[in-house]
Amino acid sequence: MTQPSPLTEPVNPTRWLGPAIVFAVLAMASLSFSDATSQWVLLSVSPVMVLWFRYAVQALGTTLVLAPLRGRAMWRTHSLRWQLLRGLLMVSCSLLAFYCLQRMPVAEFTATVMLTPLVLTVLARFVMKEKVSALRWLMVVGGLIGALLVIRPGGQIDSAVGWMALTVVVTYAVFQAVTSHMTRTEDPAVMQLYTGWVGWAVSTLLVLNAWVTPESLNEWLLLLLVGLAATLGQYLLIVAFSKAPASVVSPFLYTAVGFSTLLGWWFFDHMPDAWAFTGMALVVLCGLVSSRIQAASKT
Repeated sequence: MTQPSPLTEPVNPTRWLGPAIVFAVLAMASLSFSDATSQWVLLSVSPVMVLWFRYAVQALGTTLVLAPLRGRAMWRTHSLRWQLLRGLLMVSCSLLAFYCLQRMPVAEFTATVMLTPLVLTVLARFVMKEKVSALRWLMVVGGLIGALLVIRPGGQIDSAVGWMALTVVVTYAVFQAVTSHMTRTEDPAVMQLYTGWVGWAVSTLLVLNAWVTPESLNEWLLLLLVGLAATLGQYLLIVAFSKAPASVVSPFLYTAVGFSTLLGWWFFDHMPDAWAFTGMALVVLCGLVSSRIQAASKT
């Protein structure tokens, strides 16, 4: 669920475009696998348990990587308050996402989350007072129509869960806006470190009254896989955005819809119906066009 904003460091577009695209696609595969595995293990484990394992792996893994390289300097930040806010937004988003995945197919959930860049357009206009073209507004409306086709009443998705997924989108969009603001002064690796530990601390408080020891080795391994795949996906995204401009990387993030559809079929023998496929395609199309318009406006 984590999609870091592009880094501010200069890039060499002629050298790194190919590897950056590969890293982005691999990141989407890892994150989609994490979501699908989460949905599988949620059949027998509570969302809070999955949340705790997911952030425990990220916190420990990031610390083990950064500690030998930076020592105590890995905790250096320009704004602890922003780091805490970002971590709280991410853990809230993750918990809502796990509750959605308990009741919603992974493909439809992923497609709905892909509304995030379009919601960021709304935030850019009304919060950051940026100018938004009529065509980009049209893409926002089109993406919303696509999401409504996925979560429509009478479809395969419970409408109440569909609206919860839209809450995930709004929360994630605010998280992205905060991330974009913080990348002006903060090291992305440090941001990941704080996010992991804030998420682990919050999930530890939540899991105290909800802990149920997994009954089988299989459940332990699945919980570990959730954390490893999510952490790997986040790392690969950071690498992708550090090697190429966001305008190059962002379109390939929509491959997550394809990966999630494939994994949903493979794990759960589920395929979206025709209306849901139409809505998913509309969300992806509007997101791609909006990204293209935004990239063109900056050149």
